[in-house]
Order: sequence, then structure tokens, then C-alpha cells
Amino acid sequence: MNEVLKRIREVGIAPVAALPAADDAVPMARALLDGGLSVAEVTFRTSAAAEGIARMKGAFPEMLVGAGTVLTVGQVDAALDAGAEFIVSPGFEPTVVDYCLDRGVPVLPGFATASELTQIVLRKLPAAKFFPAESMGGLKMLKGLAAPFPPMEFMVTGGLSLANMGAYLAWDRVLAVGGSWMVEKNLVAAGAFNEIAALAEEAVREARNYRE
Repeated sequence: MNEVLKRIREVGIAPVAALPAADDAVPMARALLDGGLSVAEVTFRTSAAAEGIARMKGAFPEMLVGAGTVLTVGQVDAALDAGAEFIVSPGFEPTVVDYCLDRGVPVLPGFATASELTQIVLRKLPAAKFFPAESMGGLKMLKGLAAPFPPMEFMVTGGLSLANMGAYLAWDRVLAVGGSWMVEKNLVAAGAFNEIAALAEEAVREARNYRE
């Protein structure tokens, strides 16, 4: 878990992609790498997720690829079989979290309340995902929720963009920000991979203002 979190923190940005088709996976991954992003989260919102992860890892083994929107243990198994290196869920589902912990799989469960965060802290997880960040009150809300708990790190997603991600990255307890603005489904489906690479490069450049 710690090695995965270290790599995510080093990049600071985790693009969240819902692949329209598995054939889009490799050119999208190449575009992200060309833009300087070596981390990606492929969500299980589409049927192409598992095959897409497998193709990305096959073509670019150096890329850190996780599975997102994981809701069941079956999806955990499918993601791991495809080569996913970490699991992300939108909320706190104890069955999924405990299954990952039993298997030694890095997992970032989502939370939006103190009750959910309490359950995560009690499982001694070093990091979790605050989602949907902007809808739930943004950085002020996250700091308020985090205050009573032991130090841990947060991945932040939900309503983030190039315009607002800096405020989150400036807080040292934010592991990374995630978002789909670099890999929007319509861009991927249209084959606009040069644009994806440019958006990734722009995000990396902006992140450096807060991480270096």
C-alpha cells in the first residue's frame, strides 16, 4: 500500500477514465504518459474496464493503473485479474474494503461523512478518497472531517478541474487529486488523444506550482 501511495503522491494527479471501448485504452494511456502522467484510474462504469486495464498494463507496464467505482468483490477480482494495482470505491462498502485488506490489496475507499471516515480509520488505512468533494463543501469540509482523526492522506475527486485543484494540492495531507477533465469520455471516443496529452501536460504543469 505504501509504495502505491508514494507513487500516486509523486504524480499528484490521477486521471479518472470511463473507457467507451477497450480499444481506446492503449492510445489513451500513451497520451497520458506523453503528457507526463504515469497514474490512471479506470472506472468500472463501463463494460470495457477490465479489458482496458489489461491492455494498458500489457502495453505500458511502468504505468500505475487502478480500478475505480469498484462496488463488489467480484469487481475487485476482475480488476486484479486484469492487472490493477489499487482499488478505489466511491463510498465505504465494508465488504469490499475488508476483502481488499484480507488480500493485501491497496484500497482507497470513499467517504463523505465522519461516520464513514471513522470506519476507515478503525481499519488503520493510511489513505481514503473524499468524494464528491466540491458538492460536499470542498477543502473546508475535508479539513473539518479530518481534524478529529489521526493523520492520514486523502485522494480528492468530484468536481475538480484545472481551475480548482491547486487549493487541494497545497494541503500536505492531500495525496492527489483525481478527475475526468483530462480524459472525458467524449474526447476518448472521438480519438482526441493529442488533446488528452495536452490536457495532461497542462495539469502536470499546474500541479508543480504546489508540489515543488
